[in-house]
Amino acid sequence: MKKFSKKAVTSIGKVLSHKVYNEFEQALVRYQNDKNAVSISEAGLTTAAEMNDFITKYFKVVQTCSDALTPCYFDGYKTINGGSVNATVGTSHVLASGVSLRLIKSEQGNKLANLMVDINGQKGPNILGRDLFFFALYKNGRVDDYNDETADAPLTKDQRDSSYNNNCMKAGSDAVSGWGCFGKILNDNWQMTY
Repeated sequence: MKKFSKKAVTSIGKVLSHKVYNEFEQALVRYQNDKNAVSISEAGLTTAAEMNDFITKYFKVVQTCSDALTPCYFDGYKTINGGSVNATVGTSHVLASGVSLRLIKSEQGNKLANLMVDINGQKGPNILGRDLFFFALYKNGRVDDYNDETADAPLTKDQRDSSYNNNCMKAGSDAVSGWGCFGKILNDNWQMTY
């Protein structure tokens, strides 16, 4: 197994996660404007089919894995503490930049969908919080982390910290949902302090 310098991975992860986050938010604004709508829901981004169409229309997709994670994603992601990551299967995409995206409809309160992002596709280190992140898309068009205590964005610092402690940094071998790492980066001004 390759060894990855924490400093190198942290630097790359912070830059690319910020870049992907910005590109995704910009695509959402374009989508909403193209549909002449006041919200993402009104624009029609409410079904799995529409979410996949959104990805293929607003991003340069070079590979699609219908109802599958592999080969678009690595098979067997780990957490920073060595546990496994619970990744729901859905249609996945690889962008020309090498980023893997999977947008899955998952309505909970005002949360509309889950976005799984691997900033460098199948390349290592394949660790949650280093190159794998989960974003939540909310009906108001905001992209944030997710916390079971609320289903509205933006999350508070405490809500993001709670999700980070209960998911991203969860000790043990139990599978985690993937939430919390991205929120910690948002809280820490785009710095990977963990």
